Amino acid sequence: MEYVYAALMLHKLKKEITEENVTSIVKASGAELNEAKVKSLVASLADVNIEDAIKAAPVAAAAAPAAA
Repeated sequence: MEYVYAALMLHKLKKEITEENVTSIVKASGAELNEAKVKSLVASLADVNIEDAIKAAPVAAAAAPAAA
């Protein structure tokens, strides 16, 4: 999940989603780095318009409060 968060952070900051940038964020977070996952993520997102994907994602409704 940290790899996806890194990509979203880079997108929000208007930075290029590259192996180097994703690696930097994952390392800075203190998470264990898996280079294969970084390569896979960057390759998977190469032709994806992230802004369109975010807009198309369904929004989860908030759960109703439980009765006391």
